Amino acid sequence: MTHGTTAPAPVVVSISRQELRCGELCFRVSTGANGVGTEEGSGKTPLGRFRIHSRHGENAPLLTVFRGRLPVGLYPQAARGQDAILTRILTLDGLEPANANTRARYIYLHATPEVELLGTPASHGCIRLSPQDMLTLFSACPIGTEVRIER
Repeated sequence: MTHGTTAPAPVVVSISRQELRCGELCFRVSTGANGVGTEEGSGKTPLGRFRIHSRHGENAPLLTVFRGRLPVGLYPQAARGQDAILTRILTLDGLEPANANTRARYIYLHATPEVELLGTPASHGCIRLSPQDMLTLFSACPIGTEVRIER
């Protein structure tokens, strides 16, 4: 038995409240504009149990834009009118048969420049946070952290 190590607090995303909780942290988020589901290409946010599979952007500047999980520049210049994935990325691995395709669907927790839409379903399936909230969450979530997405 190891002493002094505790598992990180689970991340719990509420679709109905458009919020994310992790221990004492509570952030407004945006989930899928098309609702909940697991269909490929649906733009829906999956429900159920997940774990953080990988972390990207550890020391990148706050408004770094990512494509293919790689930094390509800073917002807004590097965004080129696309749905910008900013700051940090936490990829999700589905732990249930219904959501096992989550990693292949590229469903992430990531920052967005569209902070005015936080609190409303507006994403293409990912869980979006403000850049500053994403920095805070990233530091609290090592690989393997439990994530639950609930209605």
